[in-house]
Amino acid sequence: MPDGEARIAELERVAALAEATGDPRAAVDAWSELVEAHLRGGERWRLVEPVRRCLDAATRSRPPAGSAHRVGPDDETSRRYQRYAVEALLGTPRIGLDQARNLLDGLTDPVRTDDESALVAQLRCRVAEHVGDEPAARHWLRRWRAAAPDPAAGCPDCLPVRQAELLAGWGDWAEALAAVEPVLDGPAHCTAQPEAALAGALLPWLRAGAAQRAAQAHVRAYRRHRSAPDGFAHLATHLRYCALGGHLDRGLEILVEQLPRLDQPHDDLSVMEFAAAGALVCALAAEGRDDRTVRRPAYRGRPVAVVPVTALGADLLAAATALAGSFDARNGTGHQSGRMAAWLAERPTAPPVPLPDDDPASPTDEASDEASDGPWGTDGPWGHQGVGDDDSRADSAGDDDGPSAREVGALTVEMITTVLDRRGDGYTLDAAGTVLGRWGAAVIQFRRAGERGDVLHARVVADRRLPATRRAEAYAFCNGWNRDRLLPKAYVHDPGDGDLVLAGEVATDLAYGVAPTQVTVLVDAAVRTGVAYAEAVAALP
Repeated sequence: MPDGEARIAELERVAALAEATGDPRAAVDAWSELVEAHLRGGERWRLVEPVRRCLDAATRSRPPAGSAHRVGPDDETSRRYQRYAVEALLGTPRIGLDQARNLLDGLTDPVRTDDESALVAQLRCRVAEHVGDEPAARHWLRRWRAAAPDPAAGCPDCLPVRQAELLAGWGDWAEALAAVEPVLDGPAHCTAQPEAALAGALLPWLRAGAAQRAAQAHVRAYRRHRSAPDGFAHLATHLRYCALGGHLDRGLEILVEQLPRLDQPHDDLSVMEFAAAGALVCALAAEGRDDRTVRRPAYRGRPVAVVPVTALGADLLAAATALAGSFDARNGTGHQSGRMAAWLAERPTAPPVPLPDDDPASPTDEASDEASDGPWGTDGPWGHQGVGDDDSRADSAGDDDGPSAREVGALTVEMITTVLDRRGDGYTLDAAGTVLGRWGAAVIQFRRAGERGDVLHARVVADRRLPATRRAEAYAFCNGWNRDRLLPKAYVHDPGDGDLVLAGEVATDLAYGVAPTQVTVLVDAAVRTGVAYAEAVAALP
């Protein structure tokens, strides 16, 4: 089944039924897959219960010491799941903070102390900072930075960025820059870098007087964060930079452009920070011109409308205040409300410096591409009147030889749908970002898989099914296909209804990034080989 609510409900049903009938392996498999489904779908707060149930089921069915058989995820995966759950709890006030602490207690390795665990030190540091206990957070940050690397702690390139964000939040600008410097200076081994590191250095550079470097970092990082699924968490930083750096027109443009993303699944902490930073931009813009209006796009049930900047700012302030209050009520402190109030009290510290061209290789073409039909009409993202039109945009979008087509970045759902749009293929797109289409006798599903969504996974299902009595023939066909053909990897699936489903899949690891032209090649290959596979199944006697 494609990702979505129907699949989530079915996985929950299978897991509950497996537990009721005493099948721990099936229960653990279902709960594990449910965790992965919530990771892909973006609603991470929903994975807390599946993580708990998965680990409980694995513990209850633990084999005797020395047994070679194991039920459930390996130790590293289990600890990684627990990290996801703690991080999810920090991102929403909907679940009790005691659950995060209980999960942290479960992460303690009996073989070593908490000091030696980078994962435990990191999470205890972030929990302490979240509730406003800065001394404890600084204590655990020192332990975290001194600990040996832990594969379950997260991406090695992203951890220094998290440390820099903590230090910047405490006003330690120089230390924040020192923490993120190795990621900026060294080779990137993560598709989120260097843009995440640049965003982490934005405000420290601005505070340290390196305004020009901050401007360059903002333009380069926002080029990715404006559309990447993992970019929403960085938008508050970009908005605060625009407010404090004196680029209020730019800040309003980003705010209006990004408002519709509030309809997508995001953690409440990121929504709170986005709303507070947006309210700050609106407040500063209104100070200079209180009758200013913006064209607000439709989002969260609000229709498209032209509204005063002050009204938009009031809506965002109300949203940020309500979420901060919810966090504080859950945590028993006033830290989040105080933090948002401190943001809203900030003011520019120096005159603005000019922003560099968005695409140094071709600034005119880039402005023409982006300005034609944005939420600000024909003014364009840089405020230039009359730049670009729909025809030039379409021409540029179809030019696979342009700079943007060759620029390597993180895999996005938009890259996949753009390829299918250019091919003229029909497809459906669900809320989880799974793309589903039909090509002749083949139904093919494309989705972003993996912990960071950096694996392009294509699954083909042939229309024709074989009766279960022909299982040996189905296996022989798939073995022959896998022997003679490179793609797709063929296999037999038995749904238990008397028929066998013949399916295939192609998984491509794009952890180091991918250019749109490469996505075109991969999607074309998946469709072509998937159709050939389905046709071969249809031709069986």
